[in-house]
Amino acid sequence: MHGTRGFKPVLSIIWPPPDQTLIESVAGGDKQALEQLFTRHSARIYRFVLRITGNAALSEDIVSEVFLEVWRRPGRFEGKAQVSTWMFAIARNKALQALRSRWQKPSDEDGAAEVVDSADDPEAAVHEKSRSIVLRKCLSRLSPIQREIVDLVYYHEKSVAEVAQIVGIPAGTVKTRMFRARSRIAELLAEAGLDEFQDC
Repeated sequence: MHGTRGFKPVLSIIWPPPDQTLIESVAGGDKQALEQLFTRHSARIYRFVLRITGNAALSEDIVSEVFLEVWRRPGRFEGKAQVSTWMFAIARNKALQALRSRWQKPSDEDGAAEVVDSADDPEAAVHEKSRSIVLRKCLSRLSPIQREIVDLVYYHEKSVAEVAQIVGIPAGTVKTRMFRARSRIAELLAEAGLDEFQDC
């Protein structure tokens, strides 16, 4: 073939590196890899923890503890789930431990309700904010168990299998709790004059 003499294939470099690559680098003592994981996931983990604790300062401390745990024991990641799912499970365990140790209860209205992803479309911001307020109030009336499932599925886009791994329950139980939560939210939205539940 003409023009191919001396040609050497060039390996493509994946950037940004996937979480799996980063956690392997962390295991090798790479602090920059840990910083990349922190930058990529800390905000979402913080929102998740805040919905459990309702305490901003406590949630910040827990996020720090999560990544300290990742740094100290990266070998505990066995590759059976996504890295983010593994970290969410760590965050959940630490949040529940903190609540038990401080005799706190998950917030029903304040604190976690203040954390909302901003709308991408400025023209829809006012409508979205109004609908979001109603949805947050509906979520606050769910049981903590149901609220946790809804949070993981809709805010963090976790699959049923991933939620099962994070919470430590069978996938079938996740589906049952999700069904009951959606049914309850539908009732609450109907009371508020909204007749659909697509996401939170």
